[in-house]
Amino acid sequence: MRLLFDEPLAEKLIDLLDDLFPGSLHVRQLGAGGAPDPVVWQLAREHECVLVTKDEDFHRLSIARGAPPKVVWIRLGNCTTQDVADALRRRHQSMLRFVRQDEATFLVLG
Repeated sequence: MRLLFDEPLAEKLIDLLDDLFPGSLHVRQLGAGGAPDPVVWQLAREHECVLVTKDEDFHRLSIARGAPPKVVWIRLGNCTTQDVADALRRRHQSMLRFVRQDEATFLVLG
């Protein structure tokens, strides 16, 4: 499973999580820094990634458009990049189950 990290999340997450999520991307790597949410959504879809974000607006897109992409919402408030990496590591197995099933399109991690 590849992840696409939304702009508020650090690019460093790609390296911190490469062992679990190889080939992951960040929106800035794709030249989409500052892009509106629908553009980020489309990039995740085109690159076949699970979108990881701290922006709850993607919940509305998830409901309106369905998957792909599936969305993981990081709900940790003010936290470090390492906190985000740790949360994604702890929930790796549940994320794999989330991606494999068809019903849910939005997963909250917090």
